[in-house]
Amino acid sequence: MAPFSSAISNHAHFLSPKPLSHEPKHKKICSSSQSRNLYLPPHRSSIARLDSIARLERKVASKTKIFASVTDTSVETSPELVKLSKAGVWSVHKFGGTCVGNSERIKNVANIVLTDDSESKLVVVSAMSKVTDMMYDLINKAQSRDESYLSALEAVLEKHRLTALDLLDGDDLGTFLSRLHHDINNLKAMLRAIYIAGHATESFSDFVVGHGELWSAQMLSYVIRKAGVDCGWMDTREVLIVNPTSSNQVDPDYEESRQKLEKWYSKNPFNTIVATGFIASTPQNIPTTLKRDGSDFSAAIMGALFRARQVTIWTDVDGVYSADPRKVSEAVILRTLSYQEAWEMSYFGANVLHPRSIIPVMKYDIPIIIRNIFNLSAPGTKICRPAVTDDVIDEDGQSMESYVKGFATIDNLALVNVEGTGMAGVPGTASAIFGAVKDVGANVIMISQASSEHSVCFAVPEKEVNAVAEALQSRFRQALDAGRLSQVAVIPNCSILATVGQKMASTPGVSATLFNALAKANINVRAIAQGCSEYNITVVVKREDCIRALRAVHSRFYLSRTTIAMGIVGPGLIGATLLDQLRDQAATLKEEFNIDLRVMGITGTRTMLLSDSGINLSRWRELQKQKGEVADMDKFVRHVQGNHFIPNTVLVDCTADTTIAGYYHEWLRKGIHVVTPNKKANSGPLDQYLKLRALQRQSYTHYFYEATVGAGLPIISTLRGLLETGDKILRIEGIFSGTLSYIFNNLVGERTFSEVVAEAKQAGYTEPDPRDDLSGTDVCRKVIILARESGLKLELSDIPVESLVPEPLNACASSEEFMEKLPEFDYDLANKRQVAEDEGDVLRYVGVVDVVNQKGEVKLRRYKKDHPFAQLSGSDNIIAFTTTRYKDQPLIVRGPGAGAQVTAGGVFSDILRLASYLGAPS
Repeated sequence: MAPFSSAISNHAHFLSPKPLSHEPKHKKICSSSQSRNLYLPPHRSSIARLDSIARLERKVASKTKIFASVTDTSVETSPELVKLSKAGVWSVHKFGGTCVGNSERIKNVANIVLTDDSESKLVVVSAMSKVTDMMYDLINKAQSRDESYLSALEAVLEKHRLTALDLLDGDDLGTFLSRLHHDINNLKAMLRAIYIAGHATESFSDFVVGHGELWSAQMLSYVIRKAGVDCGWMDTREVLIVNPTSSNQVDPDYEESRQKLEKWYSKNPFNTIVATGFIASTPQNIPTTLKRDGSDFSAAIMGALFRARQVTIWTDVDGVYSADPRKVSEAVILRTLSYQEAWEMSYFGANVLHPRSIIPVMKYDIPIIIRNIFNLSAPGTKICRPAVTDDVIDEDGQSMESYVKGFATIDNLALVNVEGTGMAGVPGTASAIFGAVKDVGANVIMISQASSEHSVCFAVPEKEVNAVAEALQSRFRQALDAGRLSQVAVIPNCSILATVGQKMASTPGVSATLFNALAKANINVRAIAQGCSEYNITVVVKREDCIRALRAVHSRFYLSRTTIAMGIVGPGLIGATLLDQLRDQAATLKEEFNIDLRVMGITGTRTMLLSDSGINLSRWRELQKQKGEVADMDKFVRHVQGNHFIPNTVLVDCTADTTIAGYYHEWLRKGIHVVTPNKKANSGPLDQYLKLRALQRQSYTHYFYEATVGAGLPIISTLRGLLETGDKILRIEGIFSGTLSYIFNNLVGERTFSEVVAEAKQAGYTEPDPRDDLSGTDVCRKVIILARESGLKLELSDIPVESLVPEPLNACASSEEFMEKLPEFDYDLANKRQVAEDEGDVLRYVGVVDVVNQKGEVKLRRYKKDHPFAQLSGSDNIIAFTTTRYKDQPLIVRGPGAGAQVTAGGVFSDILRLASYLGAPS
């Protein structure tokens, strides 16, 4: 350590606790451009001898040869003390590093200060952007004995030199450059000492990194002075006294700081002052800092010392958001926050301001305004004591309930759970637990304890959890071995979600709403904590669930609409019709029902179209041709569910594809809702159907399939309504095929079967191959679906089906060949019709579910002409429910059962039902 001691001795004058403005024997010299007295230090060598000064600097400096004191103290100041103005006169502005990042931005800051019509103004500035990081990097390089610290120091010099050349001229430029080079030389010597020692104390580090604020404050004050305003700058190390309490926290000494401020102001009675943020001094007059992001804290402390009327924090965002807008695109700017709300949100990671900035101003009811320096038209967020009425205003100017103000998250945490029956009723257990945590220096973010005292769990940063677990294992080794404690368990990969709002304390049901939203988003909660103040409710969730949880609760509490991300599978006849219906109703759904349905993707068998914000449905066909990409179902699902800021996802399968139906179980397991008219899943193998329905019942994920039976008719929902209200189904009988309904409704007079089938095919009622309808398979699938809904465990093969396709025509190679040969078999059906008419009956193709006898069938049956089934027209469906309540007079549902419009309408109805379940007004 001898070389280090020598180095410190040689450069001790750089660490003098007295600021430079207090150095003795200064010579007075008058500036030619300002009516102020400046001081030239006797130890200052000629500026011209500094090799790194450019020619312009040497020219300016050779004329002035001056050096400014820290405070530019005027010799004209009256010997009598000048008192600070009364409370409420001063306005405080704080500008962060981004705001003073270059010369243009510094000029912009000066303009903002000049346009403030306050009687007195205090401006607190950070170092230029990246400079604090550069200064820490200097220390790290020097400690590591990396000689590149010298070139890094030259980069710091050059950054400020070029900025000054662009901003200043004349004596002000010479004054600043003289001070800059003096400081750089001091830093070079100090860094050399650190390089030799291979170590820097905290005091050394604080002294080095604080220079950025000194330089930015001086430059800004000179720019303001150029506009003719009497402005001085303050090195807050002369005024602000703090007591370090830990390696990352200090406590201001307000009384001592107030006295020093009065003394400083008596010698520097400016109405506009530019003060350094971030830096301060200890009671021993040793330079220190307010630690990382401490400029906000500086502004709040100075606001309290000056008894300011308000403190404005200028940043690069429009204000405080209801949630992180990078995670929740619908996050809105909060017009107001209470001190307590801002405090909570800062603690839980919201980018509001320094967590301790609230305390100084709250004591004197000084409001803090968060404003965007790059968007002066934005009013920002006001943090203050709440008024009696404090409603949030949405983008349409409507008042919204404000009992929950915002949401914040903390990632990269782990839960530590200490549990055991031996903890219950044992005094000092919690003290021992957290004493062990304190001993390893870990930070406890949240604590949750069961009322039975059986377990205590708490969250700590993941990087600290191993040390915490080891300390607890060691501390409680005897209790663990004896069985009084069962385990010290670590649950990694956790995140905290905090819900904040002052009015939560007086509003019943907030917790219920919060956990309901999380449950519907399929989020599992690992731990819960709520203080008695009820300003926040904190939950711990899996890290991978955090963003989805944030979006879910924000949507439930804060958005004025239910937002659902949709993926449309199969843009064929039904899918395309549905997309057009969605397009036509989108505006009405938003305005009248507060539902926002966003189609994030459309996929067919070959091509898919994806969007991050929602496809323009008025152009989806055109966009699919222009921007479509090769269809990939896995990529499609990942995009619709994950590449956006919407918590609720639904996939709408408009195909009749068995392969697509096979995805439903996986989609539901991932928390994706499913809506479909595809009958294949519910009429497929029984074991797969039962597995699918069991998963759907166990989760909060919804599976709607009303349109699988009867297109848009409420058949499934009617059946469920009967069962859920305790009725017992005896028999379901109906005409389930719109195609076959049309054929038999029009098979009258002299018309033949083949003639009516051709007419139905021409009208688009049949499938491209009419045999798909005439075989009865489609009706059989609908019968199976209703049978299984009624509780019967039947397979498709259990249902006998009477096919209307003549046996010889099953072998036809094409539908054209089939249609050509069909007239040869008209006689068979004509004979059956004649027999029925002779007895006053009509023929109808029906499906039957016989619940009592646990069977079903699909066949051609005869009905009397006064029977409801004989009264149909067109392609109508009709279904009769015979139950214990409706035994003598069956409950009948009748209406159009075929066609793209009604089927798409049934799917649309299911989507809106899903929206209602997710929180939209019903």
